[in-house]
Amino acid sequence: MAEKKAETSNITAETIKSTIEELSANCLDKALLEKGVKHAASLWRMSDGTEADFKNFCKKSYIANKAEKEVVFQKISRNLEIITGHFNKITLDLLEPVHLNTFEQHPIDNAFGAYSVGSHWMNDFYNNKIAFTIALNFPSFSLAEKEANAKNWTREEWAYARLGDYFTARVPSELLQAAGTAAAGSDVYIADYNIYVGHLTDKKGNRFFPEDKVLLSHWNLRDEIKANYANKKDGLDKQKMIYQVMKRIISQEIPEKVINSGDFEWDPYTNVVYKAGKAVDATPEPNERYQQILNNFHANKAIDPYYPDQNTFIKRQYDGAKEISAEATEKIFSAFLSSEETKKVGKLIQKRLGRKLQPFDIWYDGFKARSGMDESKLDAQTRGLYPNAAALEADLANLLVKLGYDKERAQWLADRIAVDPARGSGHAWGGAAKGQKAHLRTRIGAKGMDYKGYNIAIHEFGHNVEQTISLYDVDNFVMNGVPNTAFTEALAFIFQKRDMLLLDVKDDTPQKEALKKLDLFWSAYEIMGVSLVDIRMWRWLYANPDATAAELRDATMDIAKAVWNEFYAPVYGVKDQPILAVYSHMLNSPLYLSNYAFGNVIEFQLEQQLKGRSFPAEVDRIFKQGRLTPNQWMVEATGNDLSAEPLLNAAKEALQELK
Repeated sequence: MAEKKAETSNITAETIKSTIEELSANCLDKALLEKGVKHAASLWRMSDGTEADFKNFCKKSYIANKAEKEVVFQKISRNLEIITGHFNKITLDLLEPVHLNTFEQHPIDNAFGAYSVGSHWMNDFYNNKIAFTIALNFPSFSLAEKEANAKNWTREEWAYARLGDYFTARVPSELLQAAGTAAAGSDVYIADYNIYVGHLTDKKGNRFFPEDKVLLSHWNLRDEIKANYANKKDGLDKQKMIYQVMKRIISQEIPEKVINSGDFEWDPYTNVVYKAGKAVDATPEPNERYQQILNNFHANKAIDPYYPDQNTFIKRQYDGAKEISAEATEKIFSAFLSSEETKKVGKLIQKRLGRKLQPFDIWYDGFKARSGMDESKLDAQTRGLYPNAAALEADLANLLVKLGYDKERAQWLADRIAVDPARGSGHAWGGAAKGQKAHLRTRIGAKGMDYKGYNIAIHEFGHNVEQTISLYDVDNFVMNGVPNTAFTEALAFIFQKRDMLLLDVKDDTPQKEALKKLDLFWSAYEIMGVSLVDIRMWRWLYANPDATAAELRDATMDIAKAVWNEFYAPVYGVKDQPILAVYSHMLNSPLYLSNYAFGNVIEFQLEQQLKGRSFPAEVDRIFKQGRLTPNQWMVEATGNDLSAEPLLNAAKEALQELK
């Protein structure tokens, strides 16, 4: 695939050197000046001016006075808050007819909802040279540099570095569009990848599923495996059959004509397809699964030359989006995956199942504490409390008081959160400028809010509390937010776990906490392995950029089996299983999976910190740190590096309790 030649900088090393020399006589910090000039030069294009224009711009725009630099920083921060805040408000308002069930819907709503109001402002800021003023005076730092300076930087230095993150690369819009098109193609491919399990048969012609049952890969297939642990009659047969389907999908031996179709019967064991009882010819899917991954790879690789520091998609996703390097991620996950606890929990599951472990037991669902609570009673209670969105909004301050907040602070937070009736299952959408509310979108039926809806709403409420603290209480706008997605997920889960407490219901389910810990431990064990497969597959792609879909398929299966053999075979007693490569995220959300595992890791570290301390005081203190790097955030929150150790300790305690 021919890659578009990057329109790179027209500024030579000679011009950079002479510009630095001319400015250094009157500079605040020589190293920072060098960094700023080099960074601004990397973003400059022929269309911005000649080399002489660049040098003149630097001489005119470099701020050599510390007090002036702070004034300019404050002005830029204020203006960025105005711009991004209003863009967020416009987007939120345009999407109301799509997201809220109080509107009658029309296709025109989706067209407006898809409009990206802020898509051009970055380019505008290169054209009006504001981006270069920022790059020159507030240059960006790599993750390694941030980590090296993390313990010594003042809040002001952190804020200056965060401002530098706004303009790190200048990617032509057609390349961003191409990456978006590839991602959208994978979304469509995955969205239609249904398996008509009602038409699966074994060699004796038996069917195990209702004829009209259709499951989306991989999510619904996985959930069907989970649902069948309680089925003592033919649950194991169903699970084995679905695992066989998964293996055919991974290997691309699945017959093309059974994907998203109920016109045929298919025996996934023999891979024979039948029509009206007669075997028919069936060609396998032509490696389309892996072609989708290649499409994403090539589209993202074309962007690499535009990032001087994060010059691979792996670096952009880890050093950039997550701010935890792929290497550090592997180290944390590998230590967890090779722990003794995995073997011990595996033995416990084997005992509970009364059989040897099967590869699909990575999704074992038997630790869910089948609550002693009658869900219909809980439904009646939540429906009575919350007949509509307004009732929940009116009760938010009261819920925070139950978590330990004093009335004044609880009311202050609640005043900054709005509850809206959602069309879907709901979500949390934060404000992007002070004065804006965070929005808790929740689904409430005609009879009021059922318990499941309430449980999800409490999760979203956790997000809203984080969004409010980390916007309003952070000392500087450019520091607002959390280090990455996993940190807001952690607080959302911490809230969700306290849903019964907020209903004033005492849940006396025996060993509930111990079971919950093991449930989270086992799901982290599964998702960390999948994350490693994702990382290693992308590394292989970079080492083999011209690979065909068939070569990628074979390599992915080899990688999945190698990760299995290293971390799972010792627990499961069976080798060479490809199951870790079944995740649809690998196609439509590449390198995203680690976020789920980090969510678990962070949640346990925070829960350990909250134990025996004031819940509101700690949550307020921790989340007003804003966007430090993940590791530094955790050090300041808990005194320890980001680590899976608390999760392992929780599993140890739970194993003791369940003995």
